[in-house]
Amino acid sequence: MSYQGGDRAEFGIIDDFDPQKDYGDSYEPERYQCIAICDDALNDWWDDIQDMRTYFHCYNRPETALARWGVTLIPPESLGQLMTVIKSKTTDEYMGDALELIELLKMAKRQGKFVIHYGV
Repeated sequence: MSYQGGDRAEFGIIDDFDPQKDYGDSYEPERYQCIAICDDALNDWWDDIQDMRTYFHCYNRPETALARWGVTLIPPESLGQLMTVIKSKTTDEYMGDALELIELLKMAKRQGKFVIHYGV
């Protein structure tokens, strides 16, 4: 991982998604093998993910975009949109971490899995 420190967002794959679980009850980046990217990189994506379908903390809280200071569940059908935005909007400064994140998103999409995002 090329992440250098500072405020970060973390993304990981949920292997066994439980629609009854409140994922906001705990912080478990190791469980989901999360990778980190500088939270500032999300500023580059923000306008283009405002309509991306997500869930905040649990499956019964549908939302859009990311919970910058909370937990977001990103369904498999939203991963393509997120990858497109990351590829087209990430500045050179954050591209190393972004490429690692794109690989994680590709894997989750192939497997039909949800991705968890831990905000700052």
